Amino acid sequence: METIQIKRFCSTLILTLLTAPVVGMAQAAQKTPQQTPQAPQQTVPPATAPDQVKAAATSSAAGPVPATAATYAGPMDAARYIIGPEDSLQVTVWKEPTLSGNFPVRPDGMISLVLVGDLPAAGLTPMALSTDITQRLKKYIQDPVVTVAVLGVNSQRIFMVGEVGKVGPVMLTPGMTPLQAIVTAGGLSQVANSKRIYILRMAAGKQQKIPFNYKAAVKGENSGITLLPGDTIVVP
Repeated sequence: METIQIKRFCSTLILTLLTAPVVGMAQAAQKTPQQTPQAPQQTVPPATAPDQVKAAATSSAAGPVPATAATYAGPMDAARYIIGPEDSLQVTVWKEPTLSGNFPVRPDGMISLVLVGDLPAAGLTPMALSTDITQRLKKYIQDPVVTVAVLGVNSQRIFMVGEVGKVGPVMLTPGMTPLQAIVTAGGLSQVANSKRIYILRMAAGKQQKIPFNYKAAVKGENSGITLLPGDTIVVP
């Protein structure tokens, strides 16, 4: 009888020991609150500085900044342009305002400067003239720096006379032909005599009369005439 009771007690003890951990885990699960999964964090880019935003907006609105190009002060190439009578020149002597100024080229091709006096300008380039003035000023100034710019191109002209659209001076371009000059002047009038057109030119102090074949020039035939400064085209 006692042996049966001992066996029942042992069975109950073993069952209790096996059941306890399961019950403990269930109670722990009931006490632990359910954790809600967190949403992944989003990376926010750093805010742009106000100055950078303004600079970007200005650059976008205004477009790319154009490159600065260096330009020559005068309207002509200082190394190639040939100064002529009635041109207007600007002579600048560094740190010498009393010697600087604007000087017209006289009909004889000369200009007049303080200290230097009269000197030839016609037939020279601006660079050559600046070198000449520099050499002359060395007698009075230590290491003078001289620049010459052409302000007014008045020598490079021809003149139109007679039955053309616009009578008067025409700016001469390199290699200009009589036909191009007539077109620049507005063409021939309805009463113009195209067979008797001629060019007056001064050469070695004498006036020459050069006939111009207008019809041949219109057909594309080379007349062999290139205008020179001071030429006058006469259209009867």
